Amino acid sequence: MNNRLKRLLAASLTAGALVGSMAACGTGTGNSKDGANGEVTLWTHNAGNPDELGAIQSVVDAYNQSQTKVKVKVQAFPQDSYNDSVVAAASANKLPCIVDIDGPNVPNWAWSKYLAPLKLSTDLSQNLPSTLGKWNGQTYSVGYYDVALAMLARASDLKAAGVRVATADKPWTKDEFDSALAALKKLGKWDNPLDLGTAGTGEWLPYAYSPFLQSFGGDLINRNDYQGADGALNSDKAVDWANWFHGLIAKGYAAQKSGKDSTADFLNNKSAIVYTGSWAADKARTALGDDLVVMPSVDLGNGPKIGGGSWQWGVTTGCKNPDAAMDYLSFSLKPENIAKVAKATGTIPATDAAAALVPGYEPTGKNRAFLDFSKKSAVLRPETPAYPFIATEFGKATQDIISGADPKQVLDKAVKNIDANIKSNSGYKN
Repeated sequence: MNNRLKRLLAASLTAGALVGSMAACGTGTGNSKDGANGEVTLWTHNAGNPDELGAIQSVVDAYNQSQTKVKVKVQAFPQDSYNDSVVAAASANKLPCIVDIDGPNVPNWAWSKYLAPLKLSTDLSQNLPSTLGKWNGQTYSVGYYDVALAMLARASDLKAAGVRVATADKPWTKDEFDSALAALKKLGKWDNPLDLGTAGTGEWLPYAYSPFLQSFGGDLINRNDYQGADGALNSDKAVDWANWFHGLIAKGYAAQKSGKDSTADFLNNKSAIVYTGSWAADKARTALGDDLVVMPSVDLGNGPKIGGGSWQWGVTTGCKNPDAAMDYLSFSLKPENIAKVAKATGTIPATDAAAALVPGYEPTGKNRAFLDFSKKSAVLRPETPAYPFIATEFGKATQDIISGADPKQVLDKAVKNIDANIKSNSGYKN
């Protein structure tokens, strides 16, 4: 198997499959014709998200009206089929010039030679670090926004249980969190006072739960060289995390499988605390008003941690007019454009200049806490081409731990599989 095909096959783990078509025509992206005729195509996953798609189209329209040398054309796909479409296009040399990418997948797509390093006229040092996709010391993608995990609760419930409101400066410790859950359960109002979103699947599992692991002192991989997970994902700290995490289920603090819509269940008073993201805040605030409290994640020993990195933009290696693609991305990163997308999506603007243009993100704004959480606590998922495989293995391990499997055995198995995958891909080195 040649290196090119191995890269495409590994990249397909991101998408799910498509191995057959790639094996038949996996010859690279260098012969794409996009950009050769004065038109640059932009692919996005937002076909089912009219608010974000409308904001992106508005930015594109503004760019097209600002100059006459090139026209950017938007092509939108449903999110569920987007990665498959990119992988198929890469294997057929038909990638567009500009693609959006889920942040954790950037190193894999860079290693797979889908993406070219960015050469923009914009100062990216002003961006939240979690909005930049990097690998091997180069930046391959940039995003307009991020999101932040948090815990939402009713102030009245916490007061009734004698529990203080956690803050960014003073988050709950592990012991405080455990005591708070015991006190809330003792009120007898909920079967399970905490909703962890355990019905979630896919990328939710590493995004939501690996920060708990990292706060304990474990990690998904050894980040010194990204060549293995032994001693990180199956360390004593990691096993402590797994035992604690399953204990939340075993003690009845959280359900083994939550409802499909944790925010709705919280607003219907089926839980006292919901562990969710910044995307749920506006709906909760509208329903609960001043009774809503937004709290940081728990400090389990090494400070509170949350996942960082959302959808970002990159330029493909086969683009026939990369200067035009880079010029469009630079234009799109103006504060007013970032603000436009953040307003449409209810997300955290990528820069302070853009945040100043979005109501709620001013220093005393109602959503400012999410920007602070992101700055203080965001941890990028491992910046390695192996991440899609790591994410799959961690997701399976987490579900087994929730179900009550032996934590040490589960984590050792995940480590064995991850290390074998990395070795079989020659360390994912160039």
